[in-house]
Amino acid sequence: MKVITLCGSTKFKKQFREAEASLTLQGHIVISLGFFEQSEGIKIPKEQEELFEDMHFRKIDISDEIFVIDLDGYIGNSTKKEIEYAKKAGKIIRYYSMGMDTSNQSITLQL
Repeated sequence: MKVITLCGSTKFKKQFREAEASLTLQGHIVISLGFFEQSEGIKIPKEQEELFEDMHFRKIDISDEIFVIDLDGYIGNSTKKEIEYAKKAGKIIRYYSMGMDTSNQSITLQL
């Protein structure tokens, strides 16, 4: 069992949920986002944005690895910072674009 933090654009809410379900079914503890401001059309002030960035770095600190939601190869600036942070911390980094390992799942989810 690993602790895995999901990273990626808040545009990809559906893919975050798919990854969260798949990794949870594999027996991992998954840390995700609290909400998806881009998908949900929420505007946040700069101070809140900085707080969320710091919170996400703390999530990476307590994780064994990160799983990057990079739909169609898209990695935004915030996600690039998270990947660099994870690299410096020696975390394993996996990518959604490389496929989900579903071999340990006992059920198939339709999202």
